[in-house]
Amino acid sequence: MRALHRGFAAYASVAALLLGTAVAAEVHAAPAPAEEPAAAAPADDRPESFEASCHTVVEGSRVAAHCRNPYPRTDRIRLHVECDRWWDLDTDSAPVDVAPADHATLTARCWKEVRSAWVTHEPAADPAPSGRPGT
Repeated sequence: MRALHRGFAAYASVAALLLGTAVAAEVHAAPAPAEEPAAAAPADDRPESFEASCHTVVEGSRVAAHCRNPYPRTDRIRLHVECDRWWDLDTDSAPVDVAPADHATLTARCWKEVRSAWVTHEPAADPAPSGRPGT
């Protein structure tokens, strides 16, 4: 019985060795993959984002818009308020530039109730370099 067991172990070892050699030869004989050119990132047609993150708060007849700009471009914002009463004047604030990593608060009010309020964004023109150092 022991002889049968040793014989089987010997045959199994030889079979594993031959199989391993055959697999290694196959792997070694396989051609190397052709080099592919580096894949370029797909062109994105969307412009770089510049809009500051804003939220508006309405308390009675007063409106405040709090904006923070996390982007590397300046955002020009305006607060627009539509009043509820027909005789109450709607307002549009003057444009305010919010620089990168900066924040701004815009306020407006109606005489009576506020119907709606929103903020508009547009990219601000980058300032032209003056050519003088330190200015």
